[in-house]
Amino acid sequence: MDVPVWVWGATIAGILALLIFDFFAHVRTPHAPSFKEAGGWSIFYVVLAIIFGIGLWMVWGHDHGIEYFAGYITEKSLSVDNLFVFVIIMASFNVPAEYQQKVLLVGVVIALILRTVFIALGAAAIENFSWVFYIFGLFLLYTAWSLARTKHDEDEEYEPNIMVRLAQKYLPATEEYDGTRLTTIKNGKRLITPMLIVMIAIGATDILFALDSIPAIYGLTKEPYIVFTANAFALLGLIQLYFLLGGLLDRLVYLSLGLAVILGFIGIKLMIHALHTNELPFINGGQEVHLVPEIPIWLSLSVIVGILVVTTVASLMSSKSK
Repeated sequence: MDVPVWVWGATIAGILALLIFDFFAHVRTPHAPSFKEAGGWSIFYVVLAIIFGIGLWMVWGHDHGIEYFAGYITEKSLSVDNLFVFVIIMASFNVPAEYQQKVLLVGVVIALILRTVFIALGAAAIENFSWVFYIFGLFLLYTAWSLARTKHDEDEEYEPNIMVRLAQKYLPATEEYDGTRLTTIKNGKRLITPMLIVMIAIGATDILFALDSIPAIYGLTKEPYIVFTANAFALLGLIQLYFLLGGLLDRLVYLSLGLAVILGFIGIKLMIHALHTNELPFINGGQEVHLVPEIPIWLSLSVIVGILVVTTVASLMSSKSK
């Protein structure tokens, strides 16, 4: 799919406009959104993503439309799982509820920038080295195995990564928040506030999330434009979704397991594709391997949706029985 430069420009401008709108409509005035507010805007962003997907389907065809929806659903599901970590970070730093929207918006912006960089690097690697699909596939299989062993616990403690530890050790800081300010003046000295440390923690966590999500969606589509838009629309509305789900996150007990199965499935799909485009001399003498047929995109979408439905229903039934 050859996407004109002006389409890229218009899409990026539209995404930026929505982020700016998010700031002025929700984040600029510190407050904890009500269930009604969070629910309404969450639905708005989901509907917007669906409308975009339908438009893409109509303009670029059936296959690209399915690729977009498969990518969007996968990325949105991974974003929901990522909210568990955000909850733990917010709790660990005792971020007041009315300030959390700003932290999340900064996290979304950082995530979008990082994913855009990784999307470009991934596209360049795929264009020049077919063997990169082996790396993506193996990485997703490892990620799936790690995720299957993960158990989210509301009492889980946040373990600061090296970026956070260095900031806490070397940056002069105060223990009190000063609204949403990143720095404050105390006793004549300028100090950073816990708000900046929280944003560093969220940003560092976004790097890990991007490493998981980009190989996953490249297993569903090879089109950078679809990869970008699916990621962007999955991130939009994440702030409202955070407040909407609230305690419901604790009830999605099987979400990580379901996502592990999805990532494992996509990892296998990538390995099959890698074998079909094989150029590595130590595998079948550098010749392509066609023992297993490629998994069609419609089947991928069906599997992803089916796993998420079963996972969600099973989680809610399990939580209800307790």
